[in-house]
Amino acid sequence: MKRLLTIPLLACTMGTAAQNPIVSGQFTADPTARVFYNKVFMYPSHDICAPAGVRQDWFCMADYHVFSSENLTKWHDHGVIASQETIPWVNPKGYSMWAPDCVEKNGKYYFYFPAGPKEGRGFRVGVGIANRPEGPFRFEPNYIEGIMGIDPCVLIDDDGKSYIYWSGGGISGAPLKSNMKELDGKAQRMEGLPEGFKEGPFAFKQGGHYYLTFPWVRQQGGTEALAYAMSDSPLGPWQFKGIIMKESPTKCWTNHHSIVEYQGQWYLFYHHNDYSPQFDKRRSARIDRLYFNADGTIKEVIPTLRGVGITKATARIDVDRYSKVSDNVRIEYLDTTNTFRGWQAILPKGGWLTYNDVDFSSIGNKVYVTANIKAEKNCQLTIREGGKSGKVIARIDIKVGSTDQRRRDYRGQWTTVTAEVNSSIIRQLANSPVKDICLTCDGAEVCIDWIQFKNHEKYFTAATEGDAKPDSEGFIRRWSLLEPIDKPNRSNTVFTDSYLREHFNNEYFKDQFNIIPKDGQKVKAGKQRLTWHTIDSERYNVKLFRFADQLNKQVYGVLFWAVTVIDCPEEMTNVRLAAGSNSASMWWLNGEEVLLLSGDRRMVKDDATSKRITLKKGRNILRGAIINGPGMSDFCVRFINDNGTPILNYNIK
Repeated sequence: MKRLLTIPLLACTMGTAAQNPIVSGQFTADPTARVFYNKVFMYPSHDICAPAGVRQDWFCMADYHVFSSENLTKWHDHGVIASQETIPWVNPKGYSMWAPDCVEKNGKYYFYFPAGPKEGRGFRVGVGIANRPEGPFRFEPNYIEGIMGIDPCVLIDDDGKSYIYWSGGGISGAPLKSNMKELDGKAQRMEGLPEGFKEGPFAFKQGGHYYLTFPWVRQQGGTEALAYAMSDSPLGPWQFKGIIMKESPTKCWTNHHSIVEYQGQWYLFYHHNDYSPQFDKRRSARIDRLYFNADGTIKEVIPTLRGVGITKATARIDVDRYSKVSDNVRIEYLDTTNTFRGWQAILPKGGWLTYNDVDFSSIGNKVYVTANIKAEKNCQLTIREGGKSGKVIARIDIKVGSTDQRRRDYRGQWTTVTAEVNSSIIRQLANSPVKDICLTCDGAEVCIDWIQFKNHEKYFTAATEGDAKPDSEGFIRRWSLLEPIDKPNRSNTVFTDSYLREHFNNEYFKDQFNIIPKDGQKVKAGKQRLTWHTIDSERYNVKLFRFADQLNKQVYGVLFWAVTVIDCPEEMTNVRLAAGSNSASMWWLNGEEVLLLSGDRRMVKDDATSKRITLKKGRNILRGAIINGPGMSDFCVRFINDNGTPILNYNIK
């Protein structure tokens, strides 16, 4: 494997949303998920920090956002769709806009929500109507008569009849009129449910069965589990069936949920206080898969950090949201004062974790991996396919201590490290691109924030058959490049005219001033056996550093040779060669030196121009030698006239 490159991390990173919790940057409790327009729309409540003068130890909610996603990994925030200040009947200082719902009927979207009214006590339920699931919503001037309670949920049956459910002193339900704004009859208590505190009903129908699901405190003084009952009728009586999700092991008092089918898979949306571990009144939405037994009962859902969705290998993979983990791995916040920054995984020697469903379909043939890590001692991070004994995708050797010319010490600091990916395993991954990955630690303990696979930027392609032309600005992009010749240069400051002429005119390989190389042709330069590569550059400036790097060749202290053939339809007089190069270069046309760029340079278009020269009719041979010390060498070359206009009417062989 290639030696890693170490770069100091100067800014915090932003993680992806392909795991639990699914939204960062704000709290998203009580998530109700619905499918509209082949997307999942999520309508959560919005926990906030209580302002001065408002009870500090309780739930505080002033508005609602709506989010949407096509893949359950990337969520788009459509912004605020309702707030306590803008709805006529709502107390503008109540901070009690609790769990909502939204359904579609006859092309209209009905958003139901609870809030404290301006007059009276308790909670009422209102409704807003929109033409699109994200709004804008027009809110009814008053709440729905006949409902006193919280957490409304609406079920639209197969026959088009609608039912609304809510909680408050138990769980109640009633039919809705066709206008979706009024009760169609008297509310009734849902019978057959277990004793104990219940709230947050969510009703749905599947396989001919009606389901009423709800948070339930099954032990006095306990926290909420998610439970459910089934019925043959939308309003019961209900037969209690059991638990969907057990109580939180970290004692988060509430849970609140919804259940939705999307693209053939059922999902449980719920919440937990991931971003607020010390105060469970600020919650964040999560998702996990849900499954049914053959008789229609629901299998218990075990909450995961990984969540759902496929993560692109080229996205940042927050491996602390693991699928499986060894017992000795620890998960800690990156910053306890700003928990929205997320977490880190701490792997001791021998520790491992797996992260499932990584999509490698977007990677190419030449790939590297970066990892944001922190370590106190030298260690090695190995990325494998599948489990801890799987095939090695990449090994990252982590060397702490002084890593750059200024002798700065990155010991114990967050640092981005880079290593090449095994090219043979990449070809295998392309055949079945969605894979699990496993990270293992060898040596000292390492902290990991994220990893990310990246394609090497495409700088060159193999030259196509037939002639090429200069680009629209006249730059020559087709070249035969020789792999770099070892030429130690401790500094570019030694590149004086006399030094360059002496060293450029040395013979490094046989026939170097006459050869017209073919692709794949080999030459011997000292003890090196080097190959010519005929390429088309993707850019006007030919990236020699990248050329060497992508061939896994030496990139510093080297000498490059470049050759191209200019085929002119007629003689062209009073032409000038214009060139730029990072570091020094010399250029010959038809065996005669025409231009020398000396000194420690940056690559600049037309940095130097030759005297007037003549391109003869037919074949002209242009050669260049570019010398590099510690820099990232490249060059650009074109022919121009006295006015600086590029010459375009020739072919490149």
